[in-house]
Amino acid sequence: MSRKEPLTIKVFTLKTCPNCPRAKKIALEVAEKFNVGFMEIDVGTPEGQIEGLMYQIMSTPSIAIDEEVLARGEVPMKEELEKKVREKLEY
Repeated sequence: MSRKEPLTIKVFTLKTCPNCPRAKKIALEVAEKFNVGFMEIDVGTPEGQIEGLMYQIMSTPSIAIDEEVLARGEVPMKEELEKKVREKLEY
């Protein structure tokens, strides 16, 4: 593997978001399956807002792997997320 830094799946959530728990669950399952990092970022907090701005997140749930945003305002299919992680890990 030629990766220098560990891969991290970031899920941008909001407490009032009805789809965020499902997106978070899918992302966590994929992170555990591939043994990569997982972070939940609450865009309702000042820190989360800053992080969200860095990724240009305007709606939740949104999911990013490293610097690439894969889903904005939607829950991705688990298979879709797994495929992206495999690509990033260069399987």
